[in-house]
Amino acid sequence: MTVAVETGLWQLDATASTVGIRHKTMWGLVTVKGGFGALSGTGEVRPDGSAVGTLTFDAASLDTGNAKRDTHLRSADFFDTDHHPEITFAARGAELRDGDQVHVVGQLTVRGISRPLSLTARLTDGDATGLTLDTEFSVDRDQFGLGWNQLGMIRGRTTVTAALRFVRATS
Repeated sequence: MTVAVETGLWQLDATASTVGIRHKTMWGLVTVKGGFGALSGTGEVRPDGSAVGTLTFDAASLDTGNAKRDTHLRSADFFDTDHHPEITFAARGAELRDGDQVHVVGQLTVRGISRPLSLTARLTDGDATGLTLDTEFSVDRDQFGLGWNQLGMIRGRTTVTAALRFVRATS
């Protein structure tokens, strides 16, 4: 599938977008899943077809379905949302390759710590009014100061999944 994406400004449709996480805990026996409830973002497709943009997640909006765990995730042991309320991904460049594959290079910032991140997203649909990008990638939480690990219960990398719907920005 080859999709032509129109140049110009795009706005994240938060109501049609999801960002979730999965992480193994309890020595790999249990997978904790959660999603961010508050998302925002903008992007620009340039005349050469490349794109740039920024996504922002409210770190305190992470919901894993367990209030006690969610409170702990907001604490200084993990996201420290009192001091670092937002998680951001700044896409420095995105290029459509091989039909529907989008190669994205950017910076992920969690707890005020920025690290380079490259990923591949799939453009699942796109037309003059909107486009959807799906991706799944993993991050090492230790690189972002999220190393709390009581009794060695939490292992491995955290998987992030996203389905991001962008619509034409209105002036």
